Amino acid sequence: MYDLPLCNVTDILESAVRHPAQAVLPLLLLSLLTACGQKPATPPGGPAGGMPPPEVGVITAVMGSATLTQDLPGRLQAWRTAEVRAQVEGIVEKRLFVEGSDVKEGATLFQIDARTYRAARDAAAADVDAARLVVDRYKPLLEIKAVSQQEFDSAAARLKQTQAALARAGLDLDNTRVPAAISGRIGRALVTEGALVGKGEATHMATIEQVDPIYANFTQPGSELLRLQAAVKSGQLKRAESAKVELLLEDGSAYPLPGKILFSDLAVDPSTGAVSLRAEFPNPKRELLPGMFVRIRFPSAVDEGAIRVPQRAVQGGPQGQSVMVVGPDGMVAPQPVKTGGMVGGDFIIVDGLKGGEQIIVDGLQKARPGTPVKPVSLAPAAAAPAPAPAAVPAAAPPAKKVG
Repeated sequence: MYDLPLCNVTDILESAVRHPAQAVLPLLLLSLLTACGQKPATPPGGPAGGMPPPEVGVITAVMGSATLTQDLPGRLQAWRTAEVRAQVEGIVEKRLFVEGSDVKEGATLFQIDARTYRAARDAAAADVDAARLVVDRYKPLLEIKAVSQQEFDSAAARLKQTQAALARAGLDLDNTRVPAAISGRIGRALVTEGALVGKGEATHMATIEQVDPIYANFTQPGSELLRLQAAVKSGQLKRAESAKVELLLEDGSAYPLPGKILFSDLAVDPSTGAVSLRAEFPNPKRELLPGMFVRIRFPSAVDEGAIRVPQRAVQGGPQGQSVMVVGPDGMVAPQPVKTGGMVGGDFIIVDGLKGGEQIIVDGLQKARPGTPVKPVSLAPAAAAPAPAPAAVPAAAPPAKKVG
């Protein structure tokens, strides 16, 4: 019910009696409300009050010791590579392996037609027998001076020549069975049965690769190397002692087994301005394959007073990088920052934060500058960084070859 003054209601009803044609109910109600100057109260169940501020996940910026890491692009390379090539000329009769399988060192992979080489070996053996008979006949004759020393020496030399020819013929016959130079996984066959190989060149017939362990070749910009060396020399950073490195796959996931740095070139490549490095990773399940693009994360230095922020908390824009912070009044405000190196998937903040700030990590889409939010502290696991982004692959040096 509306609470209206009684006098005003009486006046309005008398006016309606004098003018019955206008005394319709809607107009009467409107007149009642207007005349009394009252507004209807909010009925039960009407619009609710203001919405509570949205919740956002935050972390508190703190200083601490952190090992700076670098994520650099690279490619995987087989630990050992052997090209299977024909050593003699002939027609391929058989392929004796399954493509993509593991083969043992010394196993026969191809059989080349051996009939010509077998005949040559038999002829050489006959020549050896004939030359040996001459030498055996000349020995007693030399003692009684029936033949000269020169004739005997010529016969002995002839025997050695035939023996050398037999050895060569036997080697050619052995080479008709093309063996595996190393143990490893063999790829597809590059020749088929009936193909002529070895005519004028050692025909490439297949490739064997050993992939456990496996190499990762990558590069580091020379300018970045100089900057780190200068920071270590000035005392701003300490040299990282760990030689363990981490491998990130193309989808951003981390390979579970750590690797180690093998070497770094002593010179900067003048064409790229980068230093080449090589790491080695165990690959017992053959999950890593030669030629795969990867990223290598390795420790470069230690910062004793670092402030770490997850990558997803740092935003980039025309004005540079920034993070969203929650002030003491619960309001959101952008804070410009400058990032330096990385620790795993976290950025190191070199300028813009002093420590103690509440930095928004989750719920950035709900955090608008100047609006209130409800900060909820994240556990360390919830604040874990997102996978590192991919980068342009770097060219890898040629694989080591055997044979």
